[in-house]
Amino acid sequence: MIRRDRGLFSLPPLWRCVRWCVLPLLLGACTANPSLVGQPPPATPEYRIGPFDTLNVFVYRAPELSAVVTVRPDGRISTPLVPDIVALNKTPTQLAAAIEQRLKTYVKAPIVTVMVTGFEGSPNNEVRVIGQVGQPVAIPYHAQLSLLDLMIAAKGLTPFADGNDAVIIRRESGGMKRFGVRLNDLLDRGDLSQNVALRPGDTLFVPEALF
Repeated sequence: MIRRDRGLFSLPPLWRCVRWCVLPLLLGACTANPSLVGQPPPATPEYRIGPFDTLNVFVYRAPELSAVVTVRPDGRISTPLVPDIVALNKTPTQLAAAIEQRLKTYVKAPIVTVMVTGFEGSPNNEVRVIGQVGQPVAIPYHAQLSLLDLMIAAKGLTPFADGNDAVIIRRESGGMKRFGVRLNDLLDRGDLSQNVALRPGDTLFVPEALF
């Protein structure tokens, strides 16, 4: 039986364990990063093919129709029986479906798989960092690219950086939006709650500190 006159310490041992285990989780949820509150978890978009990407086009049970090709500057590729098909800005799945449609003239029920084996990427697929970083850089987006990955590529912050006032600038359907991130907490304190997922086209800006 729970005795109410002694409060928490009158609870049986099992109930005390549950209370002490659950309480930190609730407190942690209340102290989440306020700059990211209300954001839905970012979806991981499928990669879109860029110029000069290398593609492995595989036609099931038809090796003579398979090929490894490079996307030309005009955004097109050519494979056996499928000359000059647009690959630029398509996902590998979309391109495979388009090749299947063209092959139906020659092959019964073709099955095509497209794999990107060499990434160059288009500007819309890049993620950039500018401002007070060791090396401003643009890198091709890949699945699960995080803020920490980008900071490693940029060689960290300069001594003049105001990392905790950094912002991610993101293009969305309603226009450009800005999300605050605390880079000093991430890099100096190991606060992984700041290691947010990035999206294609994101730009990270790190301002200079005001002394």
